[in-house]
Amino acid sequence: MSTTSDFDFIIGDWLVHHHRLKERLAGSSEWVEFDGTSSTHKILDGSGNVEDNYLGLPEGPYRAAALRSFNSATLQWSIWWLDARSPGQLDTPVVGHFEKGRGVFFANDRVNGIPVRIRFVWTSLGPDFARWEQAFSADGGDNWETNWTMDFVRDSADPIRHGRSL
Repeated sequence: MSTTSDFDFIIGDWLVHHHRLKERLAGSSEWVEFDGTSSTHKILDGSGNVEDNYLGLPEGPYRAAALRSFNSATLQWSIWWLDARSPGQLDTPVVGHFEKGRGVFFANDRVNGIPVRIRFVWTSLGPDFARWEQAFSADGGDNWETNWTMDFVRDSADPIRHGRSL
């Protein structure tokens, strides 16, 4: 059962390695890798959080934010994405919950004019590591194309950045 503490594992400062499919829903197998940072803090007396992101895309970096809110009546989380390149538009929220440390969230939306089912999966991999992945389905959820993963390493756990050897 989901609770307001489900996202506690991601609170803090992170180094992020992105692995993103170059073209979505086009049969592409070419991936782009880049790094970034993320910082998350609680809001709404602990029933929500905001994640501030720097994404170092090769074609030009940008900022984005995720806003998460817990609904105590439905025991579900909603997640919105705000991209600084489109500052007047919040993406359609994905909605879902956590079971055994793994959160799965869904939304119906359109990508390049194509109706899609969107899936986010959040996984806590211990106190210093986490993973997020995004997948799209153009056939109602029968087949999924994972198109973006983010691997998080807690900033304080990065040995090179903090002068420690591996």
